[in-house]
Amino acid sequence: MNSVAFQGILNKEIIIDKTTSRVAGCLVFALFTAIGAYVRIPLFFTPVPLTLQTFFVLLSGAVLGRKWGAASQVLYLSLGAFGLPVFQGYGYGISHIFGPTGGYLFGFICAAYVIGYFTESGVFEKKSFSIFLAMITGLVVVYLCGIAWLKLLLGANLKSALVMGLYPFLLGEVIKVIAASYIYLGLRSRL
Repeated sequence: MNSVAFQGILNKEIIIDKTTSRVAGCLVFALFTAIGAYVRIPLFFTPVPLTLQTFFVLLSGAVLGRKWGAASQVLYLSLGAFGLPVFQGYGYGISHIFGPTGGYLFGFICAAYVIGYFTESGVFEKKSFSIFLAMITGLVVVYLCGIAWLKLLLGANLKSALVMGLYPFLLGEVIKVIAASYIYLGLRSRL
């Protein structure tokens, strides 16, 4: 095969119909969220560990859009509910979903939807800072759900719930938002 023909093959794009690519993206982001759960740092003063899950949740909403981003997180929770050890600490099952991190898990679905909504609708213009704002909005949703659940489940007051469920994670979340925004902006022209 000559080099011109070979270069032509390399430059061809593989065309996949939209539904197939979205289903594949849904599966990939469910898997990435599970992998993000395995990257964890337990904290001695809270039942909520530091993980990389929110990084992939942010990207799922931005890359896949509201419906498929949320679907990827529903799939992630479903895998864990049906017994696959995809949650932090190799957890699985309904008891884990309704445990101390359950609010965050349900927040993943809502956050992916919200971020996808903003990126699809142009509510935030498609500029770098706007993507950052969309992802921050998604994180606010995750943490509202997580803190509310911790408060309810543990009977904690708001201050205690914030100390257990928000303050230790702020710096890491800002780093994740910056990284996810940068990656999304790099991928956006190909999506």
